[in-house]
Amino acid sequence: MTTLDDLRRAPNALARHYGRFDVANRLLLTGHSHQAWPDVALHGQIEAFTDAAAAADQKWELAFAKADWVREGFRTLLDDPGADIALAGSTHDLVIRFLSSVDLRRRPRLVTTDGEFHTLRRQLARLAEEGVEVVRLPAAPVDTLAERLAAEVDGRTAAVLVSAVLFETSRIVPDLGSLARACEAGGTELLVDAYHALGVVPLSVRSSGLGSAWVTGGGYKYLQLGEGNCFLRLPPHASSLRPVVTGWFAEFDELTAKASGQVGYAPGGDRFAGSTYDPTSHYRAARVLEFFAEQGLTSAFLREVSQHQNGLLADLFDALDAPPEAITRDRSAPRSAYGGFLALESPRAGVLQKELAERGVLTDSRGKFLRFGPAPYMSDEQLEKAIATLGELL
Repeated sequence: MTTLDDLRRAPNALARHYGRFDVANRLLLTGHSHQAWPDVALHGQIEAFTDAAAAADQKWELAFAKADWVREGFRTLLDDPGADIALAGSTHDLVIRFLSSVDLRRRPRLVTTDGEFHTLRRQLARLAEEGVEVVRLPAAPVDTLAERLAAEVDGRTAAVLVSAVLFETSRIVPDLGSLARACEAGGTELLVDAYHALGVVPLSVRSSGLGSAWVTGGGYKYLQLGEGNCFLRLPPHASSLRPVVTGWFAEFDELTAKASGQVGYAPGGDRFAGSTYDPTSHYRAARVLEFFAEQGLTSAFLREVSQHQNGLLADLFDALDAPPEAITRDRSAPRSAYGGFLALESPRAGVLQKELAERGVLTDSRGKFLRFGPAPYMSDEQLEKAIATLGELL
């Protein structure tokens, strides 16, 4: 099994498995956005084509088997065996189906934060233009965010929507279990966006008290699954809901037919299914999930690696002793309170990102935040080179 020491040295012990992305010779600090794919991902894509060529329209049984493998992978990551999991190409698709299942006529109020990713930010803003009351609380201070969201729950609130890890600052939102209990007591749905958690911050539905919550996320970032691999974890009571936005894959099961003529729904995660999709993404994901298992890249180990790498980046940045008015970082909490990337605040974040890219250091920026996202296939030496390059620019 791979150890942390194996990954710290150059060349990184995992790097040889990522030859197509040439990770040993590139400074890819975009691990919080688009991690490199292991070479086996290509094998999955070729397998998808091979199955389609051999089976033509009969390929779907094979494709559905891959989808089940992906569902099981997400159950493992969520520590939620037996959970009903809906799949889709994007979290936006799944959020729309979720929102179409809640009673916005009787409860025309949604509560969220100003720190949500664009999927929620844009869609909720558009709903607000159509008359839905959208309450946005400041994400900071994050230590009281769950408590403040819970205080907003009332009889008119259909849902609370919040991230497990904030996409701009990397701060972990604590105490979501208590928020889930408050929502359940008020008859309000809770949707947790776990996209920036899975793969760097273990998220156990069972131990964190999120059994009554909806959890969405995907594999595009830290899990290296690529595009088209998003999920929605359904709470047990979802079996009574009827999403208005529904695709014909949600009626594959013949038991969904109803004598009344009412639109029927398949059981389990397929209740929130869409329609015909490109199964290639699931073939790729199944191969990558298998690779992770072979290499011992469990949630706990990936967290250990992430904490080491982000701690090293933070220490290296601090050693630059840069003027805080030019660039700084949040030091109000220990690194254990952060997710999988280092967020540096600068009025020149976008400019610095471009200048770093010109020098071979790929990062990204969101507003005033320059984000360094390491990945398990990077060595300490590569992280040192990246921050040294930032120092030269400063």
